[in-house]
Amino acid sequence: MVEVIDRWAVQGLLDSQEAQLVDVSPRAAYAWAHLPQAAHLPLEEIRDTAAERLNPARPVIVYGQDWLCDRSARAARLLERLGFHDVFDYAAGRMDWLSADLPYAGDAVLVSRIVRHDPVITSAGDAVSGVEPRVGADPAGVAVVVGGQDVVLGLIGERELKGASPDARAEEIMRIDIPTVRPSEEVAALSARMDREGLDEVVVTMTDGRLVGIVPAAAVRTPGDPPGDGPDEDPYL
Repeated sequence: MVEVIDRWAVQGLLDSQEAQLVDVSPRAAYAWAHLPQAAHLPLEEIRDTAAERLNPARPVIVYGQDWLCDRSARAARLLERLGFHDVFDYAAGRMDWLSADLPYAGDAVLVSRIVRHDPVITSAGDAVSGVEPRVGADPAGVAVVVGGQDVVLGLIGERELKGASPDARAEEIMRIDIPTVRPSEEVAALSARMDREGLDEVVVTMTDGRLVGIVPAAAVRTPGDPPGDGPDEDPYL
């Protein structure tokens, strides 16, 4: 039977069982971004070419765009019908992988390539007296406030520190309603957003809110760069 798996299982199967990883998306989506070890076998070609391109004695992992995409589910069942016994469906697909700040291949220029992974980090209960000198010494001039499992709670900058009591806790002065972005965002699109909203920095998180890093405005603002729209693909394909 086909088993639906997550990204951790994908990594485990690739490492321990030499699984075959197959991207079943249209060509444009594969060219935009794909998992580093992935071969390209579009859904519509599986019936005619899977037998010659894949080894039925080894596990096969198929994936498409994201949870809304049914290509991987359909591909997995087709492979099962063709006699492949160990078939796994990475249903969350490409966007799950990219949003987790994992390596990728392809033409896309994503936030994961420019994110700064070493911002000033402080816990919610830390005193302002310990945060202020670290913020002042950092080029970005901000500290990211995190809670359990490094989930982002807020941001502290010069505005929040001004007039704050040295004994106040970080969580008492932090900004909570801050913009965040996933590592899977295109740099050009983020640049346009930061220009439009006048943002000096954006915090980068995973979909579960865990901190990845920050992107200062200087890292994305290249004159003349048009915003990108990602792969030219119907999200339901």
